[in-house]
Amino acid sequence: MLGSKRRKEIPFVKHRKKFFIISLVMAAVGIALLVTIRLNLGIDFESGSRVEVSGDEPLTAEQVQEDFASIGEGYEPDDITLAGDNGEMAHARFIGALDQGEISEIQTYFIDNYGQEPNISTVSPQVGEELAMNALISVLIAAVGIIIYVTIRFQFLYALAAIVALFHDAFFIIVVFSALQLEVNVPFIAAVLTIVGYSINDTIVTFDRIRENMAKEEEVSTFEQLSAVVDKSLNQTLGRSISTVLTVVFAAVSLYVFGGEAIRSFSFALIVGLIAGTYSSLFLAAQLWVVWKWKSLQKQQNKEAQKETEPTI
Repeated sequence: MLGSKRRKEIPFVKHRKKFFIISLVMAAVGIALLVTIRLNLGIDFESGSRVEVSGDEPLTAEQVQEDFASIGEGYEPDDITLAGDNGEMAHARFIGALDQGEISEIQTYFIDNYGQEPNISTVSPQVGEELAMNALISVLIAAVGIIIYVTIRFQFLYALAAIVALFHDAFFIIVVFSALQLEVNVPFIAAVLTIVGYSINDTIVTFDRIRENMAKEEEVSTFEQLSAVVDKSLNQTLGRSISTVLTVVFAAVSLYVFGGEAIRSFSFALIVGLIAGTYSSLFLAAQLWVVWKWKSLQKQQNKEAQKETEPTI
């Protein structure tokens, strides 16, 4: 049995309903944001074109906007972002693919005025749909693989709780990008898949400690005993979880601050996902497992009680 004298622990399971409410409220707000604001899909997932302009001196968004307006009507980009160490590079995004004639006019203008040919990439609607579908399939394959692995190594209830936490983390990243209207592109999908791996690893470490502590118990027949096992396990892995996430967040923040524009969405998604992953590992996955495990134990106890009351022939 668990020892009666233990150091003071944080009662995670005691506050499980509060954690569930927080997650449900966040989910409701997130769904409302996705319905009203929606995602700012990049040209990787929508039909569009991206023009990369390079200059010898730092550029401004206003200057680049005026340059495109000078080419003619209909050449104004939907948004412009600056990149490079000193802002000497600009990325102009057009919703809707540019045709060959428009591309030629843009190239001619910037060669004449900047002395450099802009790099222009175009994505058709078919390619965008294919990329979006492949991203969804990748996440679903990862989820199925995790369910199989965790079920074999632990039990199905562990796998179910881990998958809920995984989708919680991915959904939270999507909501933050929707609220801030940050561009959703291929690096964003790479970040989501990275967080899936990190989150499930952190959750499995916690579940492994729960399994070890459950094995030390002679019998767990009450909810209080089950809660004590989980609280002990979470407190034992708390220091490891915090130190790990702080280390990785520091690296992700460094990428965001010092990395280029191309990986900015990747590094920001990592930061958001790491925070969400730590939250779900400590306050969601284990608490869901406690609730489902206790219901499973109750069913087992009821079956045993019915067998004892059945008349013998």
